[in-house]
Amino acid sequence: MLRSRTLPPPPVADIGNRRLVALTLVTLAAVAAYALLHPLLPHGWRTPGTPLLYLTGVAGALLLLVPAAFSWAKRTGRGGSPRRWFLAHIGTGFLGVVLVAVHGAGRLGRPPALLYLALLGLIAVGVWARVRIARGMSATFGSRHPAFFTPRSAATERLRALLDEKRRLLARLDLGAREATFSPTLGHWLRRPRLSFAYARLAREESRLIGTRQAAPLAEAWWRRLHLALGVVFFAGLIAHVVTVTFFAGYVAAGRAISWWHLAEW
Repeated sequence: MLRSRTLPPPPVADIGNRRLVALTLVTLAAVAAYALLHPLLPHGWRTPGTPLLYLTGVAGALLLLVPAAFSWAKRTGRGGSPRRWFLAHIGTGFLGVVLVAVHGAGRLGRPPALLYLALLGLIAVGVWARVRIARGMSATFGSRHPAFFTPRSAATERLRALLDEKRRLLARLDLGAREATFSPTLGHWLRRPRLSFAYARLAREESRLIGTRQAAPLAEAWWRRLHLALGVVFFAGLIAHVVTVTFFAGYVAAGRAISWWHLAEW
């Protein structure tokens, strides 16, 4: 009798570098085309605060929340395939950039337009990391860099004691996890912040002892932090913008009629 076997799910297709660059160019071309055609558009599409542009901004903001959800899913290990989330964060991010640009109605001289700079920075750093830095990181991790080794006996003994301490701490933080591949997720930080902080501190000291940071070029070591910092700046600005147009509509309108949905006209 033949037994039926459950086939593994098909692999999720990845996005190649050429396709990513092409998608970036298409997005920038769409924003540039909108800027050129802006004076010819109907009143509802070129006047800030109209219902059409308000809803466009809401749609763009919701799409740009998907990259934040991707970051959450990656750090918690929940939400399904990380590759699917990665592809979703690319697609929705590019589309969100176009909608936010349309929402701005060409008013680049107003404070919310500064969010465009963070968005452009996010795109530039993300594409640069995928196209250029990823190749260098593969070479770095595949090499036997001298900074990865600690010939001094004192450093070797400290490293051995540090690894033992990490394993004991990991048994309390996440029973069954492997020290070689473990890093605290958002769930660990929320449930056991003290243990997570202690483990992260030991991991940083381990990296210092074996020279992980020194083994990687500056761009490879810091691009991710720059990408996250730009993301934090953008989302902080987005929250500030939503709060002001919702609760301080009178201030935002500056004497003009308030045509968008709001809760207060302060």
